[in-house]
Amino acid sequence: MMKFKYLTLSAFLVFSFASNAQELSKSLWETSNLPVPESVLYNQADKKLYVSLIDGAGNVKDGKGGIAILNADGSVKNPKFVEGLNAPKGIALYKKTLYVADITALVSIDIESGKIINKLEIKDAIFLNDVTVDTKGVVYVSDTRTNKVHQIKNGKSELYLENVTNANGLKWINKNLYVLANTELWKIDEKKSISVLAKGFEKPGDGVEQLKNGEFIVTCWAGLIYYVKANGEIKKLQDVQGQMNTADLGYNVKENVLYIPTFNHNSVIAYKLLLNE
Repeated sequence: MMKFKYLTLSAFLVFSFASNAQELSKSLWETSNLPVPESVLYNQADKKLYVSLIDGAGNVKDGKGGIAILNADGSVKNPKFVEGLNAPKGIALYKKTLYVADITALVSIDIESGKIINKLEIKDAIFLNDVTVDTKGVVYVSDTRTNKVHQIKNGKSELYLENVTNANGLKWINKNLYVLANTELWKIDEKKSISVLAKGFEKPGDGVEQLKNGEFIVTCWAGLIYYVKANGEIKKLQDVQGQMNTADLGYNVKENVLYIPTFNHNSVIAYKLLLNE
């Protein structure tokens, strides 16, 4: 059974009108003609962006999906680094292996060759969405339709958490698993005790990244980007609902740059996050 630990009421203020210390720059660049990009992973080691491309419906096993590689300036390095995937979504990297959520399977890919190493079908999975990896190589993957988070260890999958409404964005940080559960951001410790760090997002959360100051950026697929402060206050940085989507973002911690996949708008847009600290 999951245990919930709620923060003080002050942490649930929806917006902070007193401060304009966080904002996005004008777009640094936009790379178009990407067929339904869902997730971006920035790899600091090679300074490349790995972008999952659904290229069709998000829940159909049609083999049309893949992964493209962009350079840090937005130019396309390899539009077809990986092919033959089924509506791929979240991406995570551990050592030289990329892990990709692929509807009902976790796909392992060699980052140097782009060769698919393994496809592990997750029991009872319906709509696998995001992926993260801990420091020991244990993989976690969310299933938005079944409200579950699965754990993959030593090549085997098991249920890690259930009753996680609209489970989506995942991030493993310092022995804790951070999860976007519907319109809330959760922190889950090693004992599976849950703290709600923030709530009040206008739409269900999609991507989550921790900034170098310890605070967070959260995207909502509907077209929203939020800044999440340490005290749980959230500030809307962008609202492009009805114009484009803002799916599972990537983050360059050294340059403080966000990479936003726009899904049905078929592009990735880069923004500088401006902090007045």
